[in-house]
Amino acid sequence: MSETLRIPAAPAAEAIAHFSARLAFETDVSDVAADLERGAPGVVVVDTRSADAWRHGHVAGAVHLPTAEIPRRAAGLVPADATVIVYCWGPGCNGAAKAALAFARLGHPVKEMIGGFEYWARSEEHTSELQSLR
Repeated sequence: MSETLRIPAAPAAEAIAHFSARLAFETDVSDVAADLERGAPGVVVVDTRSADAWRHGHVAGAVHLPTAEIPRRAAGLVPADATVIVYCWGPGCNGAAKAALAFARLGHPVKEMIGGFEYWARSEEHTSELQSLR
């Protein structure tokens, strides 16, 4: 018996609902990089980590707004009609989820950049490695 199929895959209709919902809440570093490169309107990327973490590296073009400061400072940094893309350190951190909740409570459409800054940095390193091979 297949270990993968020991629990059968969901029916197509349930899979469509599940993956559509995930994509409504999440985006990845590749899509965020493409939006930042194109200057996509209506998208604001927010780094929710500490000031120290921000100083050690962040997504170019992101706004620095630690999670605890979102309720107090978001209106001055993020346009009311913007879709907010939040990130924290990486997949082992729930800071981005907390930040997403804070932005949603303020009425913003929001998505979490899965993988956070860790995956962003890995993606950047990989891109640099590929370019050096050319």
